Amino acid sequence: MSGNRIRIFDTTLRDGEQAPGCSMTPREKLRIAKALAELNVDVIEAGFPAASPGDFESVKAIADEDFGPVICGLARCNPEDIEKVHAAVKGAKRHRIHVFVATSQIHREYKLKMAKEEIIKSAVGAVTMARELCDDVEFSPEDASRTEHSYLAEVVSAAIEAGATTVNIPDTVGYTVPAEFDRLFRYLIEHVGGINDITLSVHCHDDLGMAVANSLAAVHAGARQVECTINGIGERAGNCSLEEIVMALKTRSEFFGLHTDIETTRLYPTSRLVSSVTGMHVPRNKAIVGENAFAHEAGIHQHGMLQHSSTYEIMRPQDVGISRSSLVLGKHSGRHAFRDRVRELGFDLDEFEINRAFQEFKKLADKKKDLYDGDIEAIIMHVDSSSPGPWVMKSLEVHSSTEHKARAKVVLVGENGEHVEERAEGDGPIAASFQALERVTGVDLTLKKFEVRSASMGGDAQGEVTVTVEHNGVSYRGHGTSVDTVEAGSRAYLEVINRVLRRQQRGEIAAADSAAATRATI
Repeated sequence: MSGNRIRIFDTTLRDGEQAPGCSMTPREKLRIAKALAELNVDVIEAGFPAASPGDFESVKAIADEDFGPVICGLARCNPEDIEKVHAAVKGAKRHRIHVFVATSQIHREYKLKMAKEEIIKSAVGAVTMARELCDDVEFSPEDASRTEHSYLAEVVSAAIEAGATTVNIPDTVGYTVPAEFDRLFRYLIEHVGGINDITLSVHCHDDLGMAVANSLAAVHAGARQVECTINGIGERAGNCSLEEIVMALKTRSEFFGLHTDIETTRLYPTSRLVSSVTGMHVPRNKAIVGENAFAHEAGIHQHGMLQHSSTYEIMRPQDVGISRSSLVLGKHSGRHAFRDRVRELGFDLDEFEINRAFQEFKKLADKKKDLYDGDIEAIIMHVDSSSPGPWVMKSLEVHSSTEHKARAKVVLVGENGEHVEERAEGDGPIAASFQALERVTGVDLTLKKFEVRSASMGGDAQGEVTVTVEHNGVSYRGHGTSVDTVEAGSRAYLEVINRVLRRQQRGEIAAADSAAATRATI
């Protein structure tokens, strides 16, 4: 447990995906896993294999790619879960089985209906079995922050004796505060035998807005692994934000005396990728990666910045991968200039993706006079080497007036190349377009939220639209961009339709419903 390096355990693909509407396709998970490897995280918790066949296959695909970090899967303390995790992660050269059981009084009485001794027996049995399959085993006492200290120490001691190599102390419901959490970690270090021979970890939720602060308190008290997610996404109010914990340790290294191995210049590109895949926008005032993180409007701040950036900036935007450039490219820019700018922005695209992105760039350049970094990022975020189908939008035509209902005509191209045209009316151009898309595809969605933001500057800036919808009781998010907001919204809506249809083709819709009850949080 000693040392001054903090291991970063990323759970974006497991705990982060459990945020409503943040479900990802297998290919999207692979793309994020690759980005996390480039970010140089120590551990990727790729999922909860027992939750569904789809989760199992996604974890296995990531492990089989073996991107470099330790690949981890979550399991309850039962043999079936543990065997599934091992089968899913064993393809990676370095892999981990992560087992958990709840320990707090409220969970013992109302959820598990188990006595203290039974829970310890369950934990010991699970850790023992996992160690027979894998040398790297992590144990988590769920709801640790609300567990009696003496009993928590007893459980942790038993898990270490059974062979756990990492013990994670979670604040599962975001209940604790920094001073209290600091005392808990110091208590465990003092009262648990063998704790100096394992890695002590922390996993915090953000229900009271203190996930990062509580994680830092644990680190200051002796934890040497932090479990976190990109952009802090996760159940309820989310998890400890990876970019915030990393930059706090880097910026205040003289206080903590600790460091991570994270490639911080990859933080911003990875944040944008996760935002695009999940459809969850990063708030403008989000620390580290928000649009306003390095913006200064107050006159006194601007004056200070002109004298020396350190007057009001404790970090450089370049350190987290944010470019300070403005106008970058135009319609006459060539492929090489475009490729170079993509690389400068921190994105690594293969040849197929570069070609697709450049085609979209040229189309946008015909519509916009000036293109900015934000425009290029918006294009990149929606380039994927997978087929976007089964439906692709060929054209969209909308008519709207104050005197008549809006009318929309949409032409979609199917997987076998057929063109299908449909018309619809609605209370506005968005409603009409969405109705036409539903008629073509046969997928009925319930729109819950429609969000618009500007991707760059100027009156001709691209609009980024995020739609939140429900289908058969399951929440989805879709994301689309265009200089035309109606088109951007329609692309976002079609993205969700395609996701629903692809899941139906894979037989995952029913499985997802039954798997909801087995979703786990620690």
